[in-house]
Amino acid sequence: MSACKAMAGSPTPKPTRAEPGPPELTQPIRPAQACLAEYFAGAPLRLPLAVAYSGGADSTALLHAASALWPGQVQALHVHHGLQAAADGFVLHCQAVCAALAVPLHTLHVNARAAPGQSPEDAARKARYAALAEGAQAAGLTDVLLGQHADDQVETMLLALSRGAGLPGLSAMPARFDRHGIQFHRPLLAVDAAGLRQSLLDRQIAFLDDPSNADERYTRNLIRARLLPVLAEAFPQFRETFARSARHAADAQRVLDEIAAQDLVQVGSPPSIAKLQALSAARQGNVLRHWLWTCHAVRPSAAQLAQLQLQIQACTTRGHSLHLKVASGHVLRKGAELQWMGSI
Repeated sequence: MSACKAMAGSPTPKPTRAEPGPPELTQPIRPAQACLAEYFAGAPLRLPLAVAYSGGADSTALLHAASALWPGQVQALHVHHGLQAAADGFVLHCQAVCAALAVPLHTLHVNARAAPGQSPEDAARKARYAALAEGAQAAGLTDVLLGQHADDQVETMLLALSRGAGLPGLSAMPARFDRHGIQFHRPLLAVDAAGLRQSLLDRQIAFLDDPSNADERYTRNLIRARLLPVLAEAFPQFRETFARSARHAADAQRVLDEIAAQDLVQVGSPPSIAKLQALSAARQGNVLRHWLWTCHAVRPSAAQLAQLQLQIQACTTRGHSLHLKVASGHVLRKGAELQWMGSI
């Protein structure tokens, strides 16, 4: 068992806001540091780098571990969402911790309020990633570490299952990804939340509890409070097995992406209707998703894709028209090919 998996299954401590301990107690967080070392043993390490630091337990463990591994090479990015009165206090806490660690802190103010029809979680997530990327670029950095852990991965998979997601959703969160020109890393996906929190409490290292995390009106919080304890009782190794399933799903999706890329070469871009009709339904749907995403950055819903495929199969005469709402625009027939037209 690797060092960064050794904390799995630790009992969940009562949520606590630890008070700052004396400087001699702010020592490396062993499970987080082990995960970091293991992660970057197989990934390129580009220093200096940034840690997305909220002040919570997970990012606190990550910040302490990173600053211990790479002294003087770590900066912190704190996103001020402006969504709750406590946010200014979060900034003051983060400033104090970063000053004690001699880590430069950049506070990023964002407007994370949801647009009509948008979920608050989605709005906050998009605003956060955009701000982190902008903050990293402004500081001359190319890499940002995120504190998501094994429990976050399980919650993501359960949310995907509840929505009837396909392989991309079941793949959950990748360990690394590029967004807005920055490479993001999740080195703590093999360690559970309780282990990270307990390691901080044991060493009297300060962290904050965001009061919004206890609000069970948010589905992710409800899963964390109600479902994860039941899963832990019924299937003690669920974090590891869920992570393995996510890796299998990600591997399968990569194969489908490779096949779709090959098929897109054959059907063309824009795709030939006749060549699409020659494919099996599953392969046709796969290449259509790939075309829409790689060429136009849109993802059709399952219902939209099914309707599009029905329309494609019905295109048996020159005069048969096709004009279908898909994602934020339309797919239409133009001669012998499909065309994408974005919203006007």
